[in-house]
Amino acid sequence: MDKKIDKPKLLLHSCCAPCSTTVIEKLVPDFDITVLYYNPNIYPKEEYILRKNEQKKLLNILNINLIEDEYEPEEYFKNMKSFENQKEGEHRCYECYKLRLTRTFEKAKALNYKFFTTTLSVSPQKNAKWINEIGLKLENEHCKFLVRDFKKQDGYKHSIELSKKYDLYRQNYCGCKNSIRE
Repeated sequence: MDKKIDKPKLLLHSCCAPCSTTVIEKLVPDFDITVLYYNPNIYPKEEYILRKNEQKKLLNILNINLIEDEYEPEEYFKNMKSFENQKEGEHRCYECYKLRLTRTFEKAKALNYKFFTTTLSVSPQKNAKWINEIGLKLENEHCKFLVRDFKKQDGYKHSIELSKKYDLYRQNYCGCKNSIRE
């Protein structure tokens, strides 16, 4: 009789359903995944709701659990106050990654997950070096950050293909108020 091998638990922060498609596909063979949807940066609220609903739709199809965190745009704006005039890719983005990864780590630690990571690095607009740096600073001996650059090996391209397959809404901006203008 074969013994069932338990997979380690991983809390995956997701910015949106399209980005999570290829990331989940890559991680599910090795991890027991739960997705955390925490994105206080998304503006306006209607866009946040649309993206959240698409995330739920995808996770229902894939039979993946979801932890839905609160929508706290005031927390985002408070943390971005001194960076509000910066463009995409500047330090404002670093602080946004840090805000969301810190929440992911806190949840993962509180819920006894062995690993945490994020879908953010699948986007060509996101700085995987910063994302991994932040995750490694947060990790501890009980909850490790899974270092990845999910855009590599055509990860982003594959996320577009999977988004079409699952008929997912694909937004045309990062999510924050500043990125709408850009």
